[in-house]
Amino acid sequence: MAESSPEVRRKAGCDKDVPMEKKRHLLREDFASVASCDASVARRYLAENNWEMERALNAYFERPVEEGALKRRPESEPGSCVDRTNEETTDSISSKTSTSENLQQEDGSMFSLITWNIDGLDLNNLRERAQGVCSYLDLYSPDVIFLQEVIPPYYSYLKKRASSYEIITGHEEGYFTAIMLKKSRVKFKSQEIILFPNTKMMRNLLCVHASVCGNELCLMTSHLESTRGHAKERMNQLKMVLKKMQEAPESASVIFAGDTNLRDQEVTKCGGLPNNILDVWEFLGKPKHCQYTWDTQMNSNLGIPAVCKHRFDRIFFRAAAEGDHIIPQSLDLLGLEKLDCGRFPSDHWGLLCNLDVIL
Repeated sequence: MAESSPEVRRKAGCDKDVPMEKKRHLLREDFASVASCDASVARRYLAENNWEMERALNAYFERPVEEGALKRRPESEPGSCVDRTNEETTDSISSKTSTSENLQQEDGSMFSLITWNIDGLDLNNLRERAQGVCSYLDLYSPDVIFLQEVIPPYYSYLKKRASSYEIITGHEEGYFTAIMLKKSRVKFKSQEIILFPNTKMMRNLLCVHASVCGNELCLMTSHLESTRGHAKERMNQLKMVLKKMQEAPESASVIFAGDTNLRDQEVTKCGGLPNNILDVWEFLGKPKHCQYTWDTQMNSNLGIPAVCKHRFDRIFFRAAAEGDHIIPQSLDLLGLEKLDCGRFPSDHWGLLCNLDVIL
């Protein structure tokens, strides 16, 4: 939801008029804020990396962590507190093979995806929240992951934790989107970035062409323009997304998943979805349990006193022309449990979608 770049706001390290000790003090403060650590830890990582902020943050987020067990459990009601930050190893996502994943690999009859705005722009408890997100990815081991509001340190952490996934990003600076493909299941073919010419918030459309079990896929994600005041630009971006979905090869199943920031009336003003594109939540009968993905009543991360409930995060689907080779089957929310730090992994809930693959 934020509109500004997550870049460190103080540029003391680049100001030659600032005394060196002052520069380093400000760098320590910035590092500690991003990494949610104390000043001594910040000093050590900065000193070991020649006081270069990006290198130091990457080293911090990629450091080895203690081993621990993480067992799958049913989702609890929002607000309950649980520690989901323990990591099995830095490569736990790549090394873990669950029963459900093995079944998928045996017959290829299931396909799963997660889409999540991980709120990398919120620097508070960033490491703990990143660990929490990765724990969910580890638990469900989806074939494709669509992420929004990724920042460079978070991206570095994902590369370390999820080496079994190929990660394609929509940008490399500021904040951006990413699509992650499980290497054992999804074959990457090509990528494309469609620019939104009038965005004020660094937004674009990331497209990835891939295949699963011989089925051609066109995967898309975006973070459409935020806030009510930018509805016109957001609707223009939606039209570009839908146009791109329709232009995809007829032989491909097309999946868009991302943070649309859409209100229902805005979709109506755009003329609704084309006949050959469906909203997965609506297709599945509008299940109440996963209607709202941004809910300030249940999610306290932003500390907003007003009650706001929106279905910002959406999945659109266009079937391949040859037949319904991939069919959405279920939809659930993720991230409903508070971490030990007292916060949720993100201000958005994630969406887990399971689809059937017709062989």
